[in-house]
Amino acid sequence: MPQVKIIAKNFMEMVASLPAIKLDLLYRNQFICEAILRSLPPLAKKYVLQMLYIDIPITSKSLQEWLLADGSSKHKVAIDRLIQLRVFEVIDRKKETTYKLNSTFQTNLRKHMISGGILPREPMPQSVTARLPTSEELDAYAHEQWECFLLQLISSGQAEKSTSFSSSMMRIFQRGLLRQRDKEAPRLTESGFQFLLMDTNAQLWYIIREYISNSEEQGVDQADLIAFLLELSFHTPGEAYSLDTLTDDQTTMIKDLADLGLVKLQKGRKESWFIPTKLATNLSVSLTDSSSRKQGFVVVETNFRMYAYSSSKLHCEILRLFARVEYQLPNLIVGAITKESLYNAFENGITAEQIVTFLQQNAHPRVAAKIPSVPENVTDQIRLWETDLNRVEMTPAHFYDEFPSRDVFEAASDFARMHNGLLWEDAKKMRMVVKAEIHMLMREHLRGQNK
Repeated sequence: MPQVKIIAKNFMEMVASLPAIKLDLLYRNQFICEAILRSLPPLAKKYVLQMLYIDIPITSKSLQEWLLADGSSKHKVAIDRLIQLRVFEVIDRKKETTYKLNSTFQTNLRKHMISGGILPREPMPQSVTARLPTSEELDAYAHEQWECFLLQLISSGQAEKSTSFSSSMMRIFQRGLLRQRDKEAPRLTESGFQFLLMDTNAQLWYIIREYISNSEEQGVDQADLIAFLLELSFHTPGEAYSLDTLTDDQTTMIKDLADLGLVKLQKGRKESWFIPTKLATNLSVSLTDSSSRKQGFVVVETNFRMYAYSSSKLHCEILRLFARVEYQLPNLIVGAITKESLYNAFENGITAEQIVTFLQQNAHPRVAAKIPSVPENVTDQIRLWETDLNRVEMTPAHFYDEFPSRDVFEAASDFARMHNGLLWEDAKKMRMVVKAEIHMLMREHLRGQNK
C-alpha cells in the first residue's frame, strides 16, 4: 500500500529556509520583523525583547540566568528557533558562546516599537468604494471560494458554479495532487487524497508553499512573495485597498489569492481594489493555533453509523473518501464506515491515522467534549483493517545464486548492502535476494568481478 506524507510548513519555516542574504533583506521590513516576533515561542520573545536595546553580545550563561528552574528544554527550543531564523547571530569564542541580535532585525524592530509602523498602502475612502461587504458576507465569500477550490480538486464536474482558476493555481493542482494520463480525466494522487483530510490551516499552508515554489520557477523572487504575504496579514479585514499600490508581481498574486478566498476583488467606475478576508489576515498565525478551526459536524456511533450535520457538498465528497454515504438530507448526511469503504481509502493512500484524526478534529460539539470523541471500538477497528492490508508487502526483486567463490559472494553482498538493496541472504549456500532497482548496478559489479 502506498505511504505518502504531505508536510505542510508554516510561514516561519519557509522564512527560515531562505538564504542569509534574503533573510537580511526581509528584515528591512518592519512588519516582517513584527510577524517574526509574533511567531516565536514565549521564551524566545522574552530574549528578543530583553536584548532589543542591548548592543553588545550576551553570553550563553547570562541568558540561562533569566530562566526558571524547569526551563532548560524551553531554552533550547527558543535558542534553536532564534538561530534558525537568523534573529540571533552566534559568536563562538574560546571560553563560551555568546549571542547578539541580528543588527538589521534589531534596528527595524526598534523603529516599529517606537513608531508603530506604517503600511505601504492606506484603506480607500468610503466615498470611492461605496458599500463594502459586511464581515459575515466576507466570511461567506471566503468559505465559498475555498470550498469551490477543493471541489475543483476532487472533480471539475463537482463544483456547483463555473470555475476559472488561474494557470498558477492549476499548476499547483498538478504538483503532486492530481495526475492525468493520455486522454483520461485528471485523478487524485495519494497525496491529493491525504490533502483533502487535512484541516483548513494545513491545507492553506500547503497551497501557499507550493504556490511560492511554483512562482520561483517562473522567475519571481521567493523572498518578495513571502514579504508581501506577511505584510498582507497586517491589513484590516473588510477594508478596501487600491490595486494601483501594488507591483505587477503583487497584482498577479492578489488575483491568484482571490481564487482561494484570501481576498475579494471589486471594481468601481474608475478604480479597482482588493478586500482582505480573515484567511489572509491569519496568514502569520502558527499552524498549532486552533482558534480559527471550524466547529465540528460529525457524530460516529459504536455501530459504525455516521451522521454529519452539514449541508456542504464538499463535506459529503470528503466523507465519501472513506465512508459509504447512504443518503443526504438538506442539513444531514447519513452513512456508515465499512470495511469495503476503508479498503478503498487505504488503496488510495489514505492512512487509518488520518481518518481517525479527521473524525476527532471534526467531531460535533455534542460529542467533542466526550473522551474519546470517537468510540474506541471504531478507531481500533479502523486501525486493524489497515493492518490487514499491511501483512504482506510486495517488493520487486532478483534472486542470485551459483557464485563462483565466497569472495565474489561477500563482495556482492557488501555492494548490495551499501546501496540499501539487500533483502535476504544465505551465506552458507551463497544465495541472496536484492531489490530490482539495483539489479543493473549488481550486474555491472559482478561483470567487473569476473574480469
